[in-house]
Amino acid sequence: MRRLLLLAMATGLTACATQPKQETAPVDAAPLSLIPMPAQVQRAPGHYRLDAMTTINVAPGDTQAKHVAAQLQGWIRQARGITPAIVEGKGKSGISLATVSSIKGREAYTLDVGANGVRIAANAETGLFYGAVTYWQLLTDPAAQNGVPAVHIVDAPRFEWRGLMLDSSRHFQSVSDIEHLLDQMAMHKLNTFHWHLTDDQGWRLQIEKYPKLTETGACRKAVGPDIALTGGADTPYCGFYTKDEAKQIVAYAAERHITVVPEIEMPGHAQAAVASYPKFGAGSKKLAVSSDWGVNTALYNVDDGTFTFLQDVLDEVMDIFPSTYIHVGGDEAAKDEWERSKTVQAKMKSLGITDEEKMQGWFIARIGTYLDKHGRRLIGWDEILDGDVPASATVMSWRGTEGAIKAANAGHDVVMAPSPTLYLDRLQSTLPDEPPGRPSGQSLRTIYDFDPVPKEIAGANAHHVLGAQVTVFSEYIPTWSRTQHVIFPRIAALAERTWSPKADWNDFVARLPAQMSRYRAAGIVPADGAFAVAIATEEAPGHKAKVTLSNQTGYGTVRYTTDGSAPTAQSTAYTGPFDVDLPSTVRANAFEGGFGLAGPRDREIDAKSLLRRTSDELDMCGDKLVLRLESPNAVDGVRPVYKVDIMDTCWIWKGAKLDGRYGLSVTVDRLPYNYALWKDVKGIVSRKSRSAAGELEVHQDTCDGPKLATIPLAKAKDGRATLDGILPKREGTHDLCFVITGKPGPKMWVLGDVQLR
Repeated sequence: MRRLLLLAMATGLTACATQPKQETAPVDAAPLSLIPMPAQVQRAPGHYRLDAMTTINVAPGDTQAKHVAAQLQGWIRQARGITPAIVEGKGKSGISLATVSSIKGREAYTLDVGANGVRIAANAETGLFYGAVTYWQLLTDPAAQNGVPAVHIVDAPRFEWRGLMLDSSRHFQSVSDIEHLLDQMAMHKLNTFHWHLTDDQGWRLQIEKYPKLTETGACRKAVGPDIALTGGADTPYCGFYTKDEAKQIVAYAAERHITVVPEIEMPGHAQAAVASYPKFGAGSKKLAVSSDWGVNTALYNVDDGTFTFLQDVLDEVMDIFPSTYIHVGGDEAAKDEWERSKTVQAKMKSLGITDEEKMQGWFIARIGTYLDKHGRRLIGWDEILDGDVPASATVMSWRGTEGAIKAANAGHDVVMAPSPTLYLDRLQSTLPDEPPGRPSGQSLRTIYDFDPVPKEIAGANAHHVLGAQVTVFSEYIPTWSRTQHVIFPRIAALAERTWSPKADWNDFVARLPAQMSRYRAAGIVPADGAFAVAIATEEAPGHKAKVTLSNQTGYGTVRYTTDGSAPTAQSTAYTGPFDVDLPSTVRANAFEGGFGLAGPRDREIDAKSLLRRTSDELDMCGDKLVLRLESPNAVDGVRPVYKVDIMDTCWIWKGAKLDGRYGLSVTVDRLPYNYALWKDVKGIVSRKSRSAAGELEVHQDTCDGPKLATIPLAKAKDGRATLDGILPKREGTHDLCFVITGKPGPKMWVLGDVQLR
């Protein structure tokens, strides 16, 4: 598979030059780094070593086996530098691929490795492919330094839907980026690529009958960090896939036994389409493609002309995508325009429909009937349950698991995709070098612990759970490097929970380092936050600081240095909090088997740093809608990231030691406020300000406590600045609450860091 570069350097593997005689050695007990873990694994004595004479053998006329043989040949060449010949018939020594009818299940396979060769058997090409993937993993496992250990594997997946959703509407990915992702999905045995192609912020698929969908709908005004992507505020953010490009992706996925399920949002999340063709919208205002994240209120109309438009679109979608399922969205459809529309209200009255939620049900049912007539099945987000939907409709549950429970118990098939658990735009660690995103953390462990079958689904209905998927909504993921960061390695946790019959977290974590090496060899830069060391500090007596080290998984031995040198496998092992003299630089990493599990993290500690807090280190005053946002403007080549509740600009420094300290410096910045909050806008906290620019107020103990300082924000001149203030002398330890007066929009002030002096 392309991009799966040589793994020998990553894992220290070498190809042996000779084929040994039958071994009588004991069973190799070295753990196997397979992800997902197969259903049944039995170890046996001996190893199989590749050499220049190795062949891949298939039965004459077995085209399915021959196809997989060609794929496996490429993987072996890239992993070991050997290109085994493909032989139709029995070779002298090698790897055999066989299609046999006795193995049940299209994705099932058996894999046998012995001293004399390898045999992969399945009743279909898909099973052979997955067996070849497992053999490739064995081949690229550190346990295979002396050859692949002998093993007998009987394997089949737990669930039929093992997926990943990628949002290409909010931010656009190139065809090559998506192909790179499909490569990795295949090597995790994921089989469903849910492609989110339309939304308020962009229509990304060419529809020949309606060219304005991409002429107009594929571009939006660049706001915030998107300006860096376009090169200027006057250059719009654009991108779409031609029909040929979409077909190329479908074909590329099919080669890897992945089905592409397209999503065309309706009746809401429709602003890009309505901006392109206003006559199909339910509102009276002329709209532009949205540059605001959140819940926009544009809805499709409900007249026959609009349904003709949608059916025409679906005809072209079905021509591109042969998938059984067509995803129609159905989520977050704000009903304001329908409530105000005389046309929609008249239609509801004629149908005898009493409320707008039931009207959405009628809308979705009409689309479902159209898809049924064309041999396709409708799938939508769990809001489609709010009205009558076809019995054949499948529900994708995102508002927690409640929708799936309701749907499965009512006889609908369901796919689990609950927020926040399986939402990869949620940050996976609290490390300060995490990129922007939603900070309600969904760690590797959080995803691994998720069981796709809730106990509330009756046993007789459990079969309705088709599987699960992770979702990558891309508001805060503008680049391919950021996309890699949020997906890898959390994709491995989802893969194991949807494939393997049982879960073992500790065993999974022990298998992950080899998988991280595979990622890097394939050109993927994964997030290492599961293993990276967090460094926490606090003041200690005697001009010292107390340092606490930890890593998220607890796997490996944490080692550190205090002289600024890079930690190694021989550095001091961390056994508990320790004191350092000021100033010091602490660097740390976790090690296993002599290798660092992550990039080393460091922290410079001096008297000043102990009296400084970044917005990441401050608590929020509430949890209305907390985000980590990136500034559109770079500082020394890097765009700063700020944690802020966009509905309540308020931060708390817990337990500030104020004895004899009265100076205060705060860094503030001004960011665009491009959020569509719909009814939640009523929850925005507004504080009375003395001036148009507003002020930063500092309160003692609580946010309603004594006001210690007021710093005018006009001094910042509508941008990033460090402002000074003075606190009245206080004794002891107090919480400090920092609030910004006024109300956000169209820009908002954010707090960067606070320095006490």
